Amino acid sequence: MTQVFDAPDEFAETALQGFCAANADRVRAVAHGAVRAAPGARGKVALLVGGGSGHYPAFLGYVGTGFADAAVAGDVFASPSTAWIYRVARAANRGGGVILGFGNYAGDVLNFGSAAEQLRAEGIDARILAVTDDVASAKADERTKRRGVAGDLPVFKIVGAAAEAGLDMDAVMTVAAKVNGATVSFGVAFDGCTLPGQGTPLFTVDKGQVGMGLGIHGEPGISTKPMMPAVELARTLLEPLLAERPAGHDGRVAVILNGLGRTKYEELFVLWHHLTGMLADAGLTVVEPEVGEFVTSLDMAGCSLTLTWLDDELEGYWRAPADAPAFRKGTVARPLNAEAAETEIEAEAEIAPGSPESQEAGRRVAALIGHVANALADAEEELGRIDAQAGDGDHGQGMARGSAAAAAAAGKAVQAGAGAGTVLSLAGDAWADRAGGTSGALWGVALRAWGQALGDGEKPSAATVARGARAAHDAIVRLGGAKVGDKTLVDSLVPFVEVLNEQVAAGESLGVAWAAAAARSTEAADATAQLTPKLGRARPLAERSLGHPDAGAISLALCARVVGANLSE
Repeated sequence: MTQVFDAPDEFAETALQGFCAANADRVRAVAHGAVRAAPGARGKVALLVGGGSGHYPAFLGYVGTGFADAAVAGDVFASPSTAWIYRVARAANRGGGVILGFGNYAGDVLNFGSAAEQLRAEGIDARILAVTDDVASAKADERTKRRGVAGDLPVFKIVGAAAEAGLDMDAVMTVAAKVNGATVSFGVAFDGCTLPGQGTPLFTVDKGQVGMGLGIHGEPGISTKPMMPAVELARTLLEPLLAERPAGHDGRVAVILNGLGRTKYEELFVLWHHLTGMLADAGLTVVEPEVGEFVTSLDMAGCSLTLTWLDDELEGYWRAPADAPAFRKGTVARPLNAEAAETEIEAEAEIAPGSPESQEAGRRVAALIGHVANALADAEEELGRIDAQAGDGDHGQGMARGSAAAAAAAGKAVQAGAGAGTVLSLAGDAWADRAGGTSGALWGVALRAWGQALGDGEKPSAATVARGARAAHDAIVRLGGAKVGDKTLVDSLVPFVEVLNEQVAAGESLGVAWAAAAARSTEAADATAQLTPKLGRARPLAERSLGHPDAGAISLALCARVVGANLSE
């Protein structure tokens, strides 16, 4: 159990501040992350790594010479928001472009992808590096669906070394694709982890059993086996990785035996004792192995094994010196009188007033968002219970937190004289910022797209609102890639948008059209219980999800009903 914290909601931010204070000689704090205290050379490619908190030393502990240039930290097990990633990336940029590195989880894909779009719009070359090493989460021919686990360490280390060597962006990304494709991991859990402030773990493993193929966000394993001696456990970890040895490979490997937070180093060394013989018997030559904690999961009891199949180029970058708070290799000359990184100054954007009619509509929009926030706060526990069937159980918390921030932002925008479009757009930004994760990113882009459709010049008509719903749908599908049948909020959103537009086009009032759309959305959300997930964290545990509706679809339908019930006001 996580026992040292103040307010649970402040755990990640407080830990970030403490980390930066403890490593002030190596890192400099920026909002929601850290950058190198001594930046890399002008014009170098910058590597930004990040994801949810709770995984230290990933990702903050990787910031340093020869490794990452910066890290961005989300809330516990939740992706950092698009805005957080964008700001830290700008602070890290040295003129050669920025690589955004993260584990391949839906929320991270959405937020890092959206941040990359914003950076590119400003002329900054931003590339995506999603680590896909977890062999338990998808088959080899579905590599892009695999999760990123402890393979983050060798992938980011090798990419960081390539960037430190002065390669240009295209050349670094070629190395990134090679090392990501050459890295495989498999993990086991003996017991679950517990979020700060929670009295029970996210999942449990039956006494005397081992959970096979776990994730690092509290996802349970895909199967269980009886507890086994260390020698058999070592074999269990290694065999799935040997099965993916590239044809004709000469056997050189970087090896990481990783503890997940509660497995003692001595236990890892017992496993390593057995693994050394097994690796040799398999004809492998181990290059500078690492045994310890590198990608954890709060207090999870368990461990994982990672292999990176090396060639001459990858081996050189793996051996290259690095000096980060939690990872040091070789000797790195500490920069003297290093150029200080630019101080990021964020000025609050001035809100242009909307027309009187749009300001009035903005007040109504803010009131509706307030009703939604109240409803989601009341539903937080139930949404979390639904999400925990095959996910990590944080959907209710994220929706409550995000909608509360959206309501506050909408109220502030109204006071500044904003029109309806700006009210809704700023509410979306705040929702994404505070909620984090997949749902935060999706609701953020949806509300912003809807707000842009409404505009600030006139009172929105029913047709304008319906077009805004279509724009929100298009933004979600473009960014998230989900379609009907994948068991996501899209299953609930699509019928809502279709019915709303059909009813408005037929001449119905907005209130009548919205009510019909909300009813259809609710039916579709309930029907997701008969689907198995094809995207997101629940996908590897698809069978556990069968018979239970998707939390994102249920919460979207709830929001639609709440708005419909209050539209007349």
